[in-house]
Amino acid sequence: MKKIDLKNKTNKDLDKSLADARNGLREFRFGLSGSKTKDIKKGRALRKETARVLTELNSRVKSS
Repeated sequence: MKKIDLKNKTNKDLDKSLADARNGLREFRFGLSGSKTKDIKKGRALRKETARVLTELNSRVKSS
């Protein structure tokens, strides 16, 4: 997800995408320990997506 896409979303949508990213990361970690995961780059992408959403949420709080 791009930074421009995040700016157009509402806080409720950002909270939902943050929850989805965290849930996906949790599933990735459990799949990794059970050797179900084949794509190991997915974890890095999920962490980056989580960081982008948190950055946008925090910048909105500070600017208000």
